[in-house]
Amino acid sequence: MTVTASPASRAAEILSRPVTLNGLTVPNRIAMAPMTRMFSPGGVAGEDVRSYYARRAAAGVGLIVTEGTYVGHDSAGQSDRVPRFHGEEQLAGWAKVAEAVHAEGGTIVPQLWHIGMVRKEGQAPYPEAPAVGPSGIRTDGTEGAGKAMTRRDLDDVIGAFAEAAAAAERIGFDGVELHGAHGYLIDQFLWAGTNRRTDAYGGDPVARTRFAAEIVAAVRANVSPDFPVIFRYSQWKQDAYEARLAETPQELEAILSPLAAAGVDAFHASTRRYWIPEFEGSDLNLAGWTKKLTGRPTITVGSVGLDGDFIGAFMGEGSPVQGIDDLLDRLEREEFDMVAVGRALLQDPEWASKVLAGRFDELKPYDAAALKTLS
Repeated sequence: MTVTASPASRAAEILSRPVTLNGLTVPNRIAMAPMTRMFSPGGVAGEDVRSYYARRAAAGVGLIVTEGTYVGHDSAGQSDRVPRFHGEEQLAGWAKVAEAVHAEGGTIVPQLWHIGMVRKEGQAPYPEAPAVGPSGIRTDGTEGAGKAMTRRDLDDVIGAFAEAAAAAERIGFDGVELHGAHGYLIDQFLWAGTNRRTDAYGGDPVARTRFAAEIVAAVRANVSPDFPVIFRYSQWKQDAYEARLAETPQELEAILSPLAAAGVDAFHASTRRYWIPEFEGSDLNLAGWTKKLTGRPTITVGSVGLDGDFIGAFMGEGSPVQGIDDLLDRLEREEFDMVAVGRALLQDPEWASKVLAGRFDELKPYDAAALKTLS
């Protein structure tokens, strides 16, 4: 007689398995996706930020990936309320966040971020700093709105990422994630739509990967060998949802292989809906293809636990709870290794504990009002 596991026991069994990312053992397969929160005046993560992350670790999230944090380059950001990962006060605040998450049994990595050509000039924290990018072109195609980066600019940004990674290890974080997705600076180099350079950093897909690979290599050289380096990337951009870095698995492999060789330990493949196949002829999603092509552990993300378009939800539309049977199927067949949960965890700090305990009927649908608090 065949005994079929209950949905509750199956979720607990599959999601509770530990996973190793280089020298880090994450206690389960649930990660908190990075989500920009503007609750850090002066770029300092305070007590409310500390409690916000600690609550989710206490409720069973295995790996916290923080909101994007600006690296130490004047053009990296455009808000004085988004946290920074440089400066004595800012790093002291982050050290307390890491300590609080560890106290609750979780692990945590900061997402290191440079927004590049997304920046609007005149914005804090450094209003005189220009927007910078590979060719001075925004993701919507606007030209002349910023500065094409010089060799010195490239070196400065590479150094800023490396210094932030070293600081993360020094103050007690468990690894770092490099933000190479969604049309921000690193992604602006990866995508032909914003990279029109004619030097060694532009041209074919491999050349466009050079800047990202040099950042990875510099980060790898500045931290311990077993300190995990995660790279987040996407096909879509903020102003170009149909954009693609790669149209075929072969093109994707050409982009990812130099990053893996440079020292990426795991990839975080960002999609709008994780269940959509990435290429024709296969059910694999972007994280699945990434694992197949690189052999590295991967994290999937994209409307996990919710139904409906995530952009509409962020604009105020509701998003009902979605089942996770398909997600569990994919994890069980090792299509990817972890799942990052975004809006569902933003709305419901107890999401992980409820899912792990089979309390699916208690899950809360997403409401955009959750963006206004650090509950």
